[in-house]
Amino acid sequence: MAEVTKPITLPTAPPVIQQLSWWERLLNQGAVRKSIVILVLATIWQIYGAQLDNELLFPTLEQTVHSLWEGLISGVLPERIWNSVSVLLTGYAVGIAIASVITAFAVTTRWGNDVLETLTAMLNPLPAIALLPLSLLWFGLGEGSIIFVLTHSVIWPVALNTQSGFRSVSNTLQMVGRNYGLTGVKLVLRILIPAALPSIISGLKIGWAFAWRTLIAAELVFGVSSGSGGLGLFIYENKNQLEIPNVFAGLLAVILIGLLVENLIFRTLENVTVRRWGMQSH
Repeated sequence: MAEVTKPITLPTAPPVIQQLSWWERLLNQGAVRKSIVILVLATIWQIYGAQLDNELLFPTLEQTVHSLWEGLISGVLPERIWNSVSVLLTGYAVGIAIASVITAFAVTTRWGNDVLETLTAMLNPLPAIALLPLSLLWFGLGEGSIIFVLTHSVIWPVALNTQSGFRSVSNTLQMVGRNYGLTGVKLVLRILIPAALPSIISGLKIGWAFAWRTLIAAELVFGVSSGSGGLGLFIYENKNQLEIPNVFAGLLAVILIGLLVENLIFRTLENVTVRRWGMQSH
């Protein structure tokens, strides 16, 4: 009887794990990389402004920060920022509420889907600022007209992204929800919204950016939005007075608020929801 030989197995060497240097570990942090980008942009700003040496055309970062600090200390900028943000939050909240109702109607009925698609095709391409002259006729010079155009700028990106997220939810997951007796609003709240949350948060971020730009543009063109006006009016007034460092200080305040909202509010919301649930990579 022939002897059966067993195959010879060679021992495998353990995988070599290369230790990352402290610099590589540091660059793996997203916050560090973004800070480097901001630092590079700030350096370019300072160098270009210093070489130009004309604050009426392009003040340096140092002059801008000085004007920003003076505006904060005097209380002018905090008041203008609050005037803008308070109106913005009102329009943003109204826009989200309307978008939620329209989208919920669209995903639960065929008529609702047709209504949303038709309104989106008609009104989404229409710039919100183009409606401001009509809004001023309808609501007068004040918060009402600004809130109307802000609402318009928020509804469509939020509704579109939410609907897109709902459509991406697998039929299997929806059937599981229906097997548990979930229909209508309950299906939307318990199945569709959690599954579509990345798209919903994306729509909220886009809606916020659109509303912020619309508000500043409206204040720049038409002035007072509430009380003594907001950041847009602050920029407009200082431009007329040739206080260009103050103009750049107002623009810097707009940028800083945008960074604060993005990294503090929306990033935190993503971390405690979609990233924590493994629906989005870090």
